[in-house]
Amino acid sequence: MDVELIGFAGSIARRLGLLIALLALVFVVVDLLPGNAARAVLGRDATPDQLAAKEHELGLDRPLPVRFRDWFSGVLSGDFGTTARGAPVNDLLAATFPQTLLLAAVAMAVTVAVSMLCGLWWAARPRGRAARVLAPGSAFVIAVPEFVLATLLVLVFALWLDWLPAVTFTDRSGYPASARMLILPVAALAIPQSAWNLRVVRGAIADAASAPHVESAVLNGLPERTVLLRHILPFAMPTIATSFATSVGTLFGGALVVETVFNYPGMGAMIAGSVSDRDTALVAAVVAMTGTTILCVLLLADAVRAWANRGRS
Repeated sequence: MDVELIGFAGSIARRLGLLIALLALVFVVVDLLPGNAARAVLGRDATPDQLAAKEHELGLDRPLPVRFRDWFSGVLSGDFGTTARGAPVNDLLAATFPQTLLLAAVAMAVTVAVSMLCGLWWAARPRGRAARVLAPGSAFVIAVPEFVLATLLVLVFALWLDWLPAVTFTDRSGYPASARMLILPVAALAIPQSAWNLRVVRGAIADAASAPHVESAVLNGLPERTVLLRHILPFAMPTIATSFATSVGTLFGGALVVETVFNYPGMGAMIAGSVSDRDTALVAAVVAMTGTTILCVLLLADAVRAWANRGRS
């Protein structure tokens, strides 16, 4: 147990270190982009003196490591700083991150449900009609980017059939005014990830089913459901959990693109504007929030793998 705890703590430390390195890389990359936040805020007509004063106000005249240290110190106390235009980053995140989290969470729930059901069905009937449809269909869907798929969904279901709204309107709470407005954005995110994960589920189930202990359970006359739940799924879950955890990062990345297509009130437009403004604090804050969420999901996947592998060694 002590060895497992040490390994888990080491995993947390490595991923935290990777997240900190990623945040530092964000500062470097934004700093290397042409122009800076002072120029973006003041515009092309600003005089050199005005630019110099604004750069000093924003701290752009300080060394990059010092700027990152000061920003990161504020993050540790819960303060993400202010944007180049003077707006508190915390307020912007509070207004947009929950919406993006909602979109990604619903898409993830759909992905898990669809991929588990279809993957189990495919594994149970590897030469049936489901396999003949899912094998080429999933491979095709995986190759289609979320942006293209979102555009096709709008074209078919919003413009041609007029079944679902093409854009998102918000109510007073800032969330979509109707659940129907979530259907197309969620579908654009969940369809590619479901296609990928159902192939992973099918492969993991097939590999686990070929193990000797499963054959022994079948020969002993155990019911098919018992064999699946007690002898196959626990051995397949580490691979499946890892695939689902990886999909979380992909869903967040895809959500920023899909939000733009559907005018969804999340972080997509905000991150695009922050890059245009060379607003390092806002870009890094978005990366920190999404990275922390992904980190938590990866740790949950580690816990699932530890549970599934208990007693094997």
